[in-house]
Amino acid sequence: MKEYDGTAAVEGRNITKDFIVGDTVSKVLKGISLKVMHGEFVSVMGQSGSGKSTLLYILGGLDTPTEGSVYINGTDISRFNDADMSRMRRQKTGFVFQFYNLIPNLNVEENIMLPLLLDGKKMRDYRDQLAHILQVVGLSDRRKHTPRQLSGGQQQRTAIARALIGSPEILFADEPTGNLDSRTGADIMRLLEEINRTSGQTIIMVTHSPEAAKSSGRIITVRDGIIS
Repeated sequence: MKEYDGTAAVEGRNITKDFIVGDTVSKVLKGISLKVMHGEFVSVMGQSGSGKSTLLYILGGLDTPTEGSVYINGTDISRFNDADMSRMRRQKTGFVFQFYNLIPNLNVEENIMLPLLLDGKKMRDYRDQLAHILQVVGLSDRRKHTPRQLSGGQQQRTAIARALIGSPEILFADEPTGNLDSRTGADIMRLLEEINRTSGQTIIMVTHSPEAAKSSGRIITVRDGIIS
């Protein structure tokens, strides 16, 4: 497992987020500060509308704060332009979403490799890594199947493998079990827990499920846009 080096993997400082619709300003995040250290598995919990997913997207560079700063390994990504932000997301982070976001006409290995191909990498250079990740997520015998030939759990395992193929420093997961039945969801959480334990992968997960959150080492609760 990776050792903590004193620098947070992810740090948010006084993050606020406002959404403006017409003359109405909705304050979703109200000055959140937090640190996640290297190798931690942290769950962010909260009711619907609490701001937990907005916080995750801001920490991962998919959204920008109205005020405040986000640091990845001590670098302020809030100052990045679009090109730098895209590069950071491709090379430093991986995302797992509730609804998988797989490409229907690509098979499992093509879906997994897609981020690297979009970054100009060659598939042949990652054959060994691809084989290893397929084994880790239990899909070695499904590599040529398309999403419509997979169960929901297998699709989510494919999405997790896709997020991990570029060896990201931080894995962000937004309700990774939210679209799954309880047994399959438990399987996915055991997989994430195993990945964290064996490789020291930093994981920040949003979930509404207390059962899913038990797999993490620390729980942060967001209520009405603040950490409670």
